[in-house]
Amino acid sequence: MNCWRSLGFVVGFSFCAAAALSAEDGPLPESSLLETTADITSDLVDGVDRFLLRELSESGKLRAEFWAADDSAAVLTRNRDRLRHILGLRDARKAPVVLSLVVTTRDSSLIASNAQLEVHQVRWTAFGDVEAMGLLLMPKGPVIANVIAIPDADSTPEQIAGLVEDGAQPYAQVLAASGCRVLVPTLMSRRLEKRNGRGNLTDREYIYRSAFELGRHLIGYELQMVLAGIDWFESESKATVQKLPIGVIGWGEGGMLALYAGAIDRRISAIAVSGYVDDRHRIWEQPLDRNVFGLLERFGDGELLAMGPQHIVVEAAAGPEVTLPSEGGAPAELKSPQHKDVVRQVARGQVLAKHLDTKTEVSLVVSGEDGQGPPFGRRTLQAFLSRLAEKQKLADPGKLNVDRLPDVEARRRSLLHTMDRHSQWVLRESPFVRKQFMRKLDTSSIEKYNESVQWYRHYFRHEVIGSFGHERLPFNARARVAYKKEKWTGYEVVLDVFEDVVAFGILLVPTDIAGADDQRPVVVCQHGLEGRPRDIVEGDHRAYHDFAAVLAERGFVVFAPQNLYIFRDRFRTLQRKANPLKKTLFSVIVPQHQQIVDWLKTLPYVNDDEIGFYGLSYGGKSAMRIPPLVTDYKLSICSADFNEWVLKNASTRHNFSYMWTGEYEIFEFDLGSTFNYAEMAALVCPRPFMVERGHFDGVGEDEWVAHEFAKVRHLYQAKLGIGERTEIEWFVGPHTINGQGTFDFLHKHLNWPKPKTGD
Repeated sequence: MNCWRSLGFVVGFSFCAAAALSAEDGPLPESSLLETTADITSDLVDGVDRFLLRELSESGKLRAEFWAADDSAAVLTRNRDRLRHILGLRDARKAPVVLSLVVTTRDSSLIASNAQLEVHQVRWTAFGDVEAMGLLLMPKGPVIANVIAIPDADSTPEQIAGLVEDGAQPYAQVLAASGCRVLVPTLMSRRLEKRNGRGNLTDREYIYRSAFELGRHLIGYELQMVLAGIDWFESESKATVQKLPIGVIGWGEGGMLALYAGAIDRRISAIAVSGYVDDRHRIWEQPLDRNVFGLLERFGDGELLAMGPQHIVVEAAAGPEVTLPSEGGAPAELKSPQHKDVVRQVARGQVLAKHLDTKTEVSLVVSGEDGQGPPFGRRTLQAFLSRLAEKQKLADPGKLNVDRLPDVEARRRSLLHTMDRHSQWVLRESPFVRKQFMRKLDTSSIEKYNESVQWYRHYFRHEVIGSFGHERLPFNARARVAYKKEKWTGYEVVLDVFEDVVAFGILLVPTDIAGADDQRPVVVCQHGLEGRPRDIVEGDHRAYHDFAAVLAERGFVVFAPQNLYIFRDRFRTLQRKANPLKKTLFSVIVPQHQQIVDWLKTLPYVNDDEIGFYGLSYGGKSAMRIPPLVTDYKLSICSADFNEWVLKNASTRHNFSYMWTGEYEIFEFDLGSTFNYAEMAALVCPRPFMVERGHFDGVGEDEWVAHEFAKVRHLYQAKLGIGERTEIEWFVGPHTINGQGTFDFLHKHLNWPKPKTGD
């Protein structure tokens, strides 16, 4: 829209053009003077941080819509299904579950015993080729209940089984001595290790990364091991015709799994959770493997408690205390839950359970005066045991005679290997899943395609990228002259988007614009990781070569936005704040770009119908995610990024994988089942789309880039007959703008003549 149209009355072009093209430090049309002396980029990131923290703090109020209904059973079913989805419980468990005693030619499975119980080393089938490993504690007297006791990630089954004396509460041993058959799984550890000699990640983050990209989750993998244990208990009950109550108990990460298991599996009679129940608004500070995409959209700990079994014992106690460094893995700090937060979540769970009439009884036991005492004191264990067998009294465990201890390190390596192997299998299967997902696209004509692709754009916006759904603010444009060159004038521009969220960039306006009828195409040029708009305007950066300025010299209007991916952990934690809300960095970046495009259309020298997007590296990632949703972009060019993207994120075989690097924010939930780069390009289609690829660009390998682009070419050429709208340019070079075929592509599809030879 031209500026005089937006004003609502006719103004001469000379007024608008003079304001826009003046060398004075005055504003652009309908803008005020940008006067700040602060670092606008830093302020932009800080503003988005405030915005996301506010959204997190208000998330509890927004959950009510998911829990309000007359039919409580239907509400619980829908929310359990959603919880299974976001926890990645996708893969069928083995049936029947086979629990095996671990024996060798030299050793039996029995590793410890006393007059009350025996401790056996066991493993049991769980899902895929993954087997759970741990201990089975068998009472020597009658069995009154079946229990899965789960340690924290930094604890071992041997510690909670009383096989090692380290001061930890041996709650598995106490329950076994009291008549419970107790199965203790091994969890993935928090051990830090350099992966492929690069990023220093915990075992948990290492498995989390690829699983998350593939729509799975480490939490889901560990839950499957717990649920497989319940499957085994059930099969044993059928075999002995003795149906015993099932309980799940855990501390720290074990408490997390007990809480999730209780919310999901109706076979569980009682759970006990210690050192975990908390306010989740600061989940983004905790280890990355706790990150669940969309968790806080529906579920706080109160909601999870309300979904639980008939009996729940929550213990306010000290939780694990962990600090993880920023050395390629995600920095994190795990603190004990505050007593007041535990009390609040228990109260919320009790109120919601009453509202839903679930018959769930949530009781609270406090360890120590302030809820910071040691986990699983006798009061808590007696309360839990009484929920399983009302009259059973807690026994005093006797000292175990330990014959030998399992090889903990070999067990850790085996679990790490088998979980990774499962994710790699899911990765190999993922192209078939995506093909099935995209089956609703109708390529019989461009008209039918445009209709059918809308469903996928909606899914991409709301289920992959995430959308806040807020109305954008008026532009309130602020601008100032930043450059005055012979062929163009550059303006720094700031626009309002949401409260605390602005868009910022540099507008380059050619100085040879002739008059009211001289409306130019626009190229939005996007920088890469840790970049700024000025980097693509001046300085001949080795990756950018001033491509924004070069395009302005060719007569295009150019806008170079500031995207969020700058300041290392400062921006990466924005992703962590967004994910629990079912949002991503691009949930903010997309509306920023929509605001930019809408504002550009108000400028008198802009051709509304000819606006293209061209980005390099992280700007290339942007080229795959923004134009599918900002459909005002007539074309998209992805430079130095196009890839077999799911492979690049999830592979533990390829050296170019993000599994080894510090970009811990890069992983997006469930792309493996939905949108690789070919599918994202399908959301740009039928608009023109181009890839710029240097043969020596280390972000990928030529064969994988070609493999993925072949799918794009097939869609455009073979299915829709518009092959002239998609191209790939290969050049001998590194991670850089080449600016030859892409420039020709811009001139061709934005309908602007190329410079004459010698210009």
